[in-house]
Amino acid sequence: MTIASGLQGVILAAGKGTRMRPFSERWPKPLLPVLGKPLLVYQLEMLAKIGVQDVVVVIGHLGHEVVRTIGDGSQYGVRIRYVEQEETLGIAHAVSRLEPHVDKPFFLFLGDIYFGTADLAAMAEPLRTGRAHGALACKREPDLAAIRRNFILLVGESGYVTRVVEKPRHPRTDLKGCGIYLFDLSFFDAVRRTPRTAMRNEYEITDAIQIFLDDGYKVVASEVVVDDVNVSYPADLLDLNLKILSQQALPNWIAPRVNVHPGSLLDRTIVMDGAEIGENVALTECLVFPGTKVPAGRVRRRTIFTPDAEIRCSEGE
Repeated sequence: MTIASGLQGVILAAGKGTRMRPFSERWPKPLLPVLGKPLLVYQLEMLAKIGVQDVVVVIGHLGHEVVRTIGDGSQYGVRIRYVEQEETLGIAHAVSRLEPHVDKPFFLFLGDIYFGTADLAAMAEPLRTGRAHGALACKREPDLAAIRRNFILLVGESGYVTRVVEKPRHPRTDLKGCGIYLFDLSFFDAVRRTPRTAMRNEYEITDAIQIFLDDGYKVVASEVVVDDVNVSYPADLLDLNLKILSQQALPNWIAPRVNVHPGSLLDRTIVMDGAEIGENVALTECLVFPGTKVPAGRVRRRTIFTPDAEIRCSEGE
């Protein structure tokens, strides 16, 4: 039995992903493919690897597609239950819907982020020993812009988190929160008392965490994240695929059931199941979605092909 085997997992997969159009009209963000595998599956496999078997997935926009694609979770080594968030009013609002379905300490994942972690199970140790009531996954972030898009953790001399600051304009630390959380059941008391924000009219998870801290609960900062990619725009999806391709030291990634014309050239390109690449096609750093036909003669760089669209992704987008 692992440290984390007595925990539940929760993945939030209800967002609309409006900045990911045109993808979000057909695919929920957590189903967007990374080397042929839905982003959500990477998170399920991470949970299964550390011994978490009971997972609740919160669905909303195109939730039926999530259920159809992921199923009951058995093929990933977990048992999945689905909870619908009818209104998307922020992360804390989604967590508030979970209380009837969660009966033990739980990992909480944001389902639209790719995570690379080191010893994720270590997050559970402070809760198992009674040293803390929560843990926040984080990393040292050298990119100031990335810090300003997320939240920071301020840690006191005691070693516990004293404050979390959402989207700080003037960060006092480089310790960035990364979208994986671990709480015991007492966290729901703070969630119930979380007000809507004036700026976004939503229930922010950082506000709930601060209430939790102010109530005297102990939360630790767990520097277990080595990589995190928030898939917010089409170019993010392309760059994430190219990054994993590079990490695996592959020239291309081509699914088994793909028809590539022998006169075509692929370079650092990902081609998914059922796709067809026509004659005299030259693709460099491209992503081809399942079932897509790339017409003959196309010469493209940094482009995403879907059955319905061709999306150019310029450098730095």
